Amino acid sequence: MLFRHADAPAVEMLPGLVRRTLADGERLMICEFTFDAHVRIPDHAHPHEQVGYVVSGRIAMTVAGETFELGPGDSYGAPSNVRHSAFTLEPTVVVDTFSPPREDYREHAST
Repeated sequence: MLFRHADAPAVEMLPGLVRRTLADGERLMICEFTFDAHVRIPDHAHPHEQVGYVVSGRIAMTVAGETFELGPGDSYGAPSNVRHSAFTLEPTVVVDTFSPPREDYREHAST
């Protein structure tokens, strides 16, 4: 299967945060998140394993109580059911993968 970025609908998750579900399969999903500066993702946990890559910008990620400032080329991971949050220090783009795929993100996925 092939997916084009232009075909992935932009979904506003919060003010200043847009998600595009780029591709998903039976056991894996990839999403792009485009943030304005100073957007806070509240502390949360979910059953999905999440790993991400910072494409551009700077973001403070907190996973299991540890906070790290990440920039372009840096990666992070949040195991299943581990609390995590984020705060963007400047406009930022990250690409996250989820396993298993998030059903709530499939509603607007390009398929």
